[in-house]
Amino acid sequence: MNPVVWFEIPVNDLDKAKAFYEGVLDLSLSLQEMGPAKMAFFPMKDQAEPGAAGTLVKSDGYGPSESGTLVYFEVPDIEGTLKKVGEKGGKTLMPKTSIGQYGFIGHFVDCEGNRIGLHSM
Repeated sequence: MNPVVWFEIPVNDLDKAKAFYEGVLDLSLSLQEMGPAKMAFFPMKDQAEPGAAGTLVKSDGYGPSESGTLVYFEVPDIEGTLKKVGEKGGKTLMPKTSIGQYGFIGHFVDCEGNRIGLHSM
């Protein structure tokens, strides 16, 4: 089993970030409030493996960062995804780069200022 089970990506403008990720990753996020936190949940399946579920989160104590923990999203086409990143207001930090037998990675900064990774085989 993979040890990571959940992630949260800090945002200041939840609606803007939700639209960014929906446009870049071609998926729908669902809005929910949990106490003082406002969240946009990435699609998830209970008991699904591999991978972790998570959200965008707007709450006290959360701040976007380009230098914090790095979350990777699996995508079929890193170059195509990075193109969408630019179209949606983000910026490529690392183009598609080989990591040998483990596939390829790329990094970008989202519309909120978070550094995010992409992975493909």
